[in-house]
Amino acid sequence: MNWELLGQTFVTLFVIMDPLGTVPIFLGLTSTFSAGERSRAARQAVLVAFGVIVAFALFGQRILDYLHISLPALQTAGGLLLLLVALELLTGKSDEPTSTVGVNVALVPLGTPLLAGPGAIVATMVYAQQARGLADDLAVAAGIVLVHVTLYLSMRFAGLVHRVLGESGVLLVTRIAGLLLSAIAVQLVADAVRAFIAGQG
Repeated sequence: MNWELLGQTFVTLFVIMDPLGTVPIFLGLTSTFSAGERSRAARQAVLVAFGVIVAFALFGQRILDYLHISLPALQTAGGLLLLLVALELLTGKSDEPTSTVGVNVALVPLGTPLLAGPGAIVATMVYAQQARGLADDLAVAAGIVLVHVTLYLSMRFAGLVHRVLGESGVLLVTRIAGLLLSAIAVQLVADAVRAFIAGQG
């Protein structure tokens, strides 16, 4: 096992996927959920993110090459999608409960592009390409698994935060989450535009 590569993979993905920073956004998106629905959404979101990350670790460059998609284009799409979700959080439209909200939130935007976004995908592809031999492959895989376990725990116990804050507190967190998410979305698009200008797209 290459412990140095494991540490690099874990720390990089931890910073990009930001388990602690995900908690307020998760609470905002699941403010109308019961405890059971919130737990199920956390599990589904992590499984979706894990599946996307693993898929891109194994086949990422080939997928993008086959579809003729550049990384900046992927980043722009993710940023615009997050911006739409952020506007819903800021205007309160996401407070309207529907029977499919839990599934939709777990898949999009939680699973992707919030957790398994362009940054995490690119970082995973880089480390997967750096791996040389079984020990490196195991290190990258272990780093990915550990980050997703951390993500699940942070969202799984977000319900405790919900009980402490109460309904009015969650509403405040929802608005703050919308603002933060809109900033993340704009930053993704801005980085993609810079990449296009630099000729990387």
